Amino acid sequence: MKPERIVSAKAIDDNTLMVKFTNLQIRKYDISKLLDNPMFAPLCNPAFFRSFRVEPGGFGLIWNEDIDLSEYELWQNGISLTDEEIERYIESIHRVAH
Repeated sequence: MKPERIVSAKAIDDNTLMVKFTNLQIRKYDISKLLDNPMFAPLCNPAFFRSFRVEPGGFGLIWNEDIDLSEYELWQNGISLTDEEIERYIESIHRVAH
């Protein structure tokens, strides 16, 4: 099975991403386990952590030329959201948009 592509993503706190995929599923991904790896140490900085962008084509999230996460990693190791979490996520998008 080929991994789903990323449609959008949002940092919901200093360690957690909400990632929406092409199949419309939203998964929560906690970067905490990555922070033991020196390559990912810059993600400890909240401003830097929030500075990612979605790679064209939805193949991953990119922070800089050294730090990225693939759509496969985010899909495989992300946690499906509960309906309540999805509601909060949708509300937070609407608050930002208005």
